[in-house]
Amino acid sequence: MAISFDENKKIFKLDTAKSTYLIGLSPEGYIGHIYYGERLNHPADNYLLRMAEHPFTPSVNKREKAMFLDFFPEEFPSGGVGGYRESCINIRDSHGCMGSEFFYHSHEIYKGKHKLSGLPASFGTEDEVETLDIHCRDEVLGLELILSYSVFEKENILTRSTRVVNNGSQKVRIEKIYSACLDMDNEDFEMISLHGGWARERHIQQCALHYGKQSAESARGESSHQEHPFIALVTPGTTQKQGRVYAMHFVYSGNFLAQAELSQFDSVRMVMGINSEEFSWALAPGEEFQAPEVVMTYSGAGLGQMSRSYHDFYRNHMIRSKYNHKKRPILINNWEATYFDFNTEKLLDISREAKKCGIEMLVMDDGWFGHRNNDDSSLGDWFVNEKKITGGLKNLVDQVNKIGLKFGIWFEPEMISPDSDLYEKHPEWAIQIQNREATQSRNQYVLDLSCREVRDYVYECVASVLRSANIEYVKWDMNRQLSDMGSAYLAEDAQQELFHRYVLGVYELQERLVTDFPDLLLENCSGGGARFDPGMLYYSPQIWCSDDTDAIERLMIQEGTELIYPLSAMGAHVSDCPNHIVGRVTPFKTRGHVALSGTFGYELDITKIAEEERNMIPEQTQMYHKYHDLIREGDYFRIASYRENHLYDCWASAAKDRSEVLVTYVQVLGQANVHSRRIYLDGFDPDKTYRLEGTDEVYTGEMLMKVGFLMRDFRGDFQSRLYHFVAE
Repeated sequence: MAISFDENKKIFKLDTAKSTYLIGLSPEGYIGHIYYGERLNHPADNYLLRMAEHPFTPSVNKREKAMFLDFFPEEFPSGGVGGYRESCINIRDSHGCMGSEFFYHSHEIYKGKHKLSGLPASFGTEDEVETLDIHCRDEVLGLELILSYSVFEKENILTRSTRVVNNGSQKVRIEKIYSACLDMDNEDFEMISLHGGWARERHIQQCALHYGKQSAESARGESSHQEHPFIALVTPGTTQKQGRVYAMHFVYSGNFLAQAELSQFDSVRMVMGINSEEFSWALAPGEEFQAPEVVMTYSGAGLGQMSRSYHDFYRNHMIRSKYNHKKRPILINNWEATYFDFNTEKLLDISREAKKCGIEMLVMDDGWFGHRNNDDSSLGDWFVNEKKITGGLKNLVDQVNKIGLKFGIWFEPEMISPDSDLYEKHPEWAIQIQNREATQSRNQYVLDLSCREVRDYVYECVASVLRSANIEYVKWDMNRQLSDMGSAYLAEDAQQELFHRYVLGVYELQERLVTDFPDLLLENCSGGGARFDPGMLYYSPQIWCSDDTDAIERLMIQEGTELIYPLSAMGAHVSDCPNHIVGRVTPFKTRGHVALSGTFGYELDITKIAEEERNMIPEQTQMYHKYHDLIREGDYFRIASYRENHLYDCWASAAKDRSEVLVTYVQVLGQANVHSRRIYLDGFDPDKTYRLEGTDEVYTGEMLMKVGFLMRDFRGDFQSRLYHFVAE
């Protein structure tokens, strides 16, 4: 069993293949965190709760209850009753007072895992996952709090979520509810988080913890370009191969908080959940509130083990799409090729040339609907502009299919333009504060998805287009963040529910879409990578990684993304040069090698690029078909980081049985008067012998990993090479 309960010691023990998580109960029913770390193979004890030390538990020393709460390692602390560190749940009663206290009441251990109502969440069979539900009660308020822990033993993952049920007689208000908390002694921790901005998302940041609170968070209505719903605490000197790592990742696409707090007693409280800024939820008698899921993992062998645990988990237990374990079609998107300046014939010209080169799908991006010739109109008017798409959409799709390509299309369904028929008819459908001029961003407003009528309209717009022609792919975009949070459809005392209700509306729309169109390949996008999160993976097997497709900029973007996401989830394309974002010129070969570690496609005008580059595309499409199964299903190893050394980048994808390993090496900057660079590779079986494909060179896995491999004959900046090693 992955989960057990010692009735005498009052200890819950949750075991994965490589870790153990211990929860203990005090005599009063306080739920405490004992241990998270390397797997324990013998019975555990609870002395780390320090209940035998001053100030002792309240049943022994009631006069120092506040001091007790200030040091006790709580599993899920409440606010307002004397604990002064970050609380995980704040409840305001009908008298306006904030305070709650939940004590252990009962528990349930069962095979499998329940769905979370209205939310994306991990899944697994009864043989793959086991769950512990701890039921806690606040007898004063008549509330029940359910702490859920699901153990995915094979993947070394623990998921957590919380649910509150109002069994009392009064209406209460939830003003804060997180999904996970981890209280432990400080080990001179450093915190890793992911930061950036548009076109430079998910750059890795690592810094030492200081006293007080440090966090990554979003209050923008989405998981955001700027910060990411991930946090990891690591011991000093942690590398890819060594060091202790405690990580949390949030399965949610809206406002979040990921925070570590170092207290005066040198204990660390790590929390994750919905950001409490502008969040409040009314809970009437008989109602319940389900918080989203947090995915936790512990690694005693560095960041590499953490990454591979997350990758396996998301591939096996989060992504539901039929494309999860399949090759996706190589697509060409017309956005950077034409922007808004295209028509049917131009798209057919691109399609004909693409077909010759081995490309398999044409995606028509923004500008095909309403009277949209730039980005200042027509969002919400999802009817075809037949001045551009002459003969209609079905005619275009049929002709593209006749050429031999699949067809995909771009939508931005959550938005509305002030210059649109929809806004003229329904201005109240836009999120806005009454009597205040709404803030525009990218010349658009956001539709109020808390309203059923709006959601039904949005869904029918998308579905009717998909029903009208043989469309096999949708790029679902969202190009602005939320502001002016007001809804014409929510009561005055429910306006602070809008952020969360909006996210629930997005989830409902995408659930309907993938249910009604099960063969559709859905790719989520938000101005690039602003909503790249596990919640979106539940609906789409891939997410557009960033609007910045420059191969060198992508090195750091993709390194941060690969830290926690499988490579097959990253939308990555070969684009034109000079690059449209940074103006850099990089070799076509290098652009292909970097995009290969993702979904792989093209974002350029294939009819206009240099003949030399166009002639390389068939080689690249063959490269994709040769290596994509290995990249999609294999284990990822980060070997070197351009972010750290400023000169070169290197990573590998290794088959699960270590029968083959593909190493990608990018020389970012050339150097004068140096010999070949030795790189210690990873992902090999030390006892196997490997041949470097295309050569007579033979190496043992042990030599490649312990002695190293020479990167020879590199000259110039931005040069790259693939090394495919096959076991003999």
